[in-house]
Amino acid sequence: MKVLNFGSLNIDLVYGVSHHARTGETLTTRDFKRHMGGKGLNQSVALCRAGAEVYHAGCVGGDGVFLRDYLRDSGVNVDQVQVIDEATGHAVIQVNSEGDNCILLYPGANRCQTKESMEKALECFGEGDLLLMQNETNGLKEMMHAAREKGMRIALNPSPIDDTLLTLPMELVDYFILNEIEGAALSGETEPERIVEALLKKYPQAHIVLTLGGAGSLYARGDVRIRQPIFKVKAVDTTGAGDTFTGYFLASQLRGEDAAQSLRMAAAAAAIEVTRPGAAQAIPALDEVNSWIVTK
Repeated sequence: MKVLNFGSLNIDLVYGVSHHARTGETLTTRDFKRHMGGKGLNQSVALCRAGAEVYHAGCVGGDGVFLRDYLRDSGVNVDQVQVIDEATGHAVIQVNSEGDNCILLYPGANRCQTKESMEKALECFGEGDLLLMQNETNGLKEMMHAAREKGMRIALNPSPIDDTLLTLPMELVDYFILNEIEGAALSGETEPERIVEALLKKYPQAHIVLTLGGAGSLYARGDVRIRQPIFKVKAVDTTGAGDTFTGYFLASQLRGEDAAQSLRMAAAAAAIEVTRPGAAQAIPALDEVNSWIVTK
């Protein structure tokens, strides 16, 4: 089974700060780095390093060709990554002394998919394959309907939250992988257990994976509820942790592993990732995760 990630490709501009800038404040940064990023790119790399067969569909400008090349060098099929006449999407990221981040996102080329490019991206996929999407590109509704007509499964990471999400045919989603903020926006609830119950009431056939930061993660489907704690590590940079978790969880599911094992692998991969700076380049390979997890 193959994964088509209809996802974003961004340039991450990362600034190290003592604290996140407040309203009206001018803050001198302690350092600056440029990284490859975008939730789509990060998740494709994570899926590939976790052992999945991954194809990426997306758009970059001329300033972002290195993102496509990095995906290709990481083992991702990039035949459907287009280079267009538009600025590449980028994120401005503040990372404080505790390793926590806040992010401003400019979509750029990520919002330039056409009907023709979406149809072409789906040509090589069919029954049982997985479509993965985030909310950093246009065309989500069209891709969801077209993928379901082909018998594909659909995984949605509804980030960032905005009003366009409410127009999507959420009943087509097989996997929701989301954090508490996203879960609250889609469910109207704020407590983790109530979030998953509300989502399951709306989408009873879906797998719900709710990430809870330092409290770990919660999986729900039908009558099954599984809690996965975090692996405690010294965090250097939490950028990309959620994307690493998403990629590893889905890759484990595609291998036929149960939800508990998938959660454990995802938590371990995310724990390793946050001990390193950056996002995509910090994502560990499967062999490393397997070796690390047996020591815990």
